[in-house]
Amino acid sequence: MTVIAGFVEKIKYRNEENGYTVLSVSGEDGETVLVGTFPLIEEGEYIRAEGMMKNHPVYGEQLVADTYEVKVPEDSASVERYLSSGVIKGVGETLAKRIVKTFKKDTLRILEEEPERLSEIKGISERMAMDISSQIEKKRELRDAMLFLAGFGIRMNLAVKLYQKLGDSIYTIIKTNPYQLADEVTGIGFRIADEIAGKAGFRADSEFRIRCGMLYELRQAVGQGHSYLPKQELIGRTEKLLGIPTEGMELILSDLQMDRRVVVRVTQEEQPAVYLSAFYQMERGIAAMLHDLDLRAEERSDRVTCLLDEMEQEEGLVLDGLQRKAVTEAAGSGVLLITGGPGTGKTTTINAIIRYFEQQEAEILLAAPTGRAAKRMAEATGHEAKTIHRLLEMNGVPQEDAEKNGNDWGGMRFERNEDAPLEADCVIIDEMSMVDLRLMYALLKAVSVGTHLILVGDSNQLPSVGAGNVLRDLLDSDCFNVVRLNHIYRQAAESDIVLNAHRMIGGEQIDLTRRSRDFLFIRQNTPEGILQTIRSLAKDKLPGYVDADMRELQIMTPMRKGTLGVEALNRELQRVFNPAHPKKEEKELNGTLFREGDKVMQVRNDYNKMVYNGDIGVLLTINRFAETLTVQFDEERIVEYAFSDGEELELAYAITIHKSQGSEYPAVILPIWKGPRMLLTRNLIYTAVTRARACVAMVGDPVCFFEMVGNTSELRRYSGLADMLRELCG
Repeated sequence: MTVIAGFVEKIKYRNEENGYTVLSVSGEDGETVLVGTFPLIEEGEYIRAEGMMKNHPVYGEQLVADTYEVKVPEDSASVERYLSSGVIKGVGETLAKRIVKTFKKDTLRILEEEPERLSEIKGISERMAMDISSQIEKKRELRDAMLFLAGFGIRMNLAVKLYQKLGDSIYTIIKTNPYQLADEVTGIGFRIADEIAGKAGFRADSEFRIRCGMLYELRQAVGQGHSYLPKQELIGRTEKLLGIPTEGMELILSDLQMDRRVVVRVTQEEQPAVYLSAFYQMERGIAAMLHDLDLRAEERSDRVTCLLDEMEQEEGLVLDGLQRKAVTEAAGSGVLLITGGPGTGKTTTINAIIRYFEQQEAEILLAAPTGRAAKRMAEATGHEAKTIHRLLEMNGVPQEDAEKNGNDWGGMRFERNEDAPLEADCVIIDEMSMVDLRLMYALLKAVSVGTHLILVGDSNQLPSVGAGNVLRDLLDSDCFNVVRLNHIYRQAAESDIVLNAHRMIGGEQIDLTRRSRDFLFIRQNTPEGILQTIRSLAKDKLPGYVDADMRELQIMTPMRKGTLGVEALNRELQRVFNPAHPKKEEKELNGTLFREGDKVMQVRNDYNKMVYNGDIGVLLTINRFAETLTVQFDEERIVEYAFSDGEELELAYAITIHKSQGSEYPAVILPIWKGPRMLLTRNLIYTAVTRARACVAMVGDPVCFFEMVGNTSELRRYSGLADMLRELCG
């Protein structure tokens, strides 16, 4: 370890969000570059730091600080240097000399305890004296707060965030209810608040702890896709989290109801369902808005038939009976659901519906949940298609306004809503299996009664990543007109991908020994053999076979952990496809090594950057000095990330099958190996296979493949939308 001590000569760089700072220190051994988290240090202050010397390839030798302390200047020369450094606004070198000459070693005490005496000095008014004192007091208050928070194990950058958000109230909050931090400060959840509370002496059975634990478990459930938890399951989860018996939890749950933090609703199974209030309002609102939209008109089928006949003759469209029914239902329904697997003509049906409404001179809008899905929809229809977020015109809004209005979109809002609805006669949404409660709620608020809403999706796909089970709930409710397409068209029937996908859903036998152009199964009986084959396919064989760059191919796996999980595969594939090079900058963030040229994925919705969960791009640059990453996504979008935002990105040479929803790739490679039964399900392998446009290559054990196809069990999603719809439908 190396120790340096000296004056801060210059702050070369500071990240205001996390306090990361590069500064030069002048000491007895000359000038040293010091890097670390120093959110409070100013030029002219005296610092003592301890850490390791490292040689940066661009910026040279520097000390990476592990610990540091700011020392109070002691001699008159040091005090004068401190004051003249610019650390106090309005005090320059000349004025600093006068102050120190007047008060000598007593200068700092005068500044803190008797600031009014500064007016004794020529050039300093009483107002200026108090301003100088105020600046020093604020710096001292911030340092005191940092020391106070450090005593509870709170790291420096989080401590700065807490103090900036809460000010002096942080002392009262930590002493009376540290769990309040989980509600008020982004980035602090139950576990951090619980650790602080433990150090503050709070009991394990504290009412505040139980209350915060219940809300935490409900938020965790939302993250797992549920819109509510049965009451007994919530109590059981909370008991396990807190490590205490359930006594008193019923009463605290009642208090949460009184405070309108949760809603308890009795389901049709007579089981009390506990919702976070926002998600109850969303489900109830979705049910009510869909009910109001579902106006039925007696559109004459013979008139629609005549129009379809004309379209078929003029445009060469050939529609089967179900597709014709879909157009007729679209013409006469306020809400229509169209579902079907690959190759069943969903796109042809959408095009026919578009042509029908165009002939009626209707205004039509098309959208899908993701950029990739919207792009595919536009290419298939020849009409503009947007993401639902773009359709609703998402814009920024000051965070305080967002919180005041209950906005739950990370400081963003939709300009299109009930006050400014979409100007359309017909709205068509594709890839509905991906749409979660929040997005559906926002969409419906912008759709006026009288608009035809047509929702298209494959009900056998995996459900949305976000909370809710929207498409399946709408289908299960039996409240709307539904057209289920099931005829596989001749061109699609030539694809073994399409045929075998339908065989999976039907539980039919699949012959893996049959030679196929697009549905390949390569047997390997060890994880090492699987990995070696995947490398060979991705690098050498498949790119030429499907006429695509190897970065356009996608390796998918059911799991995150294990030899063939996302994390291990990405480490290995990064080494193969983007090896280390002296000219490639790299940086480890949150346990992942990122390197310039990496294929990366956005793993959460970021409405400020306008990038969304599942977006894939290329890491262009890593700037260690500015602490930023630059990523290029589709459509030439360039997005900059601070190192502190690194948890938003993952390597994407391999991705989970869940993350592939709404996307399509020239070729898909799937390792097939044993793992947790709850992950290896029919709808998971079905979703993976149907992401491939030209070829799917599975590598592994055929027994595992057949076990997946035979595993029709799914993790239940707690969702009340279907029940609420049935209640409204009568």
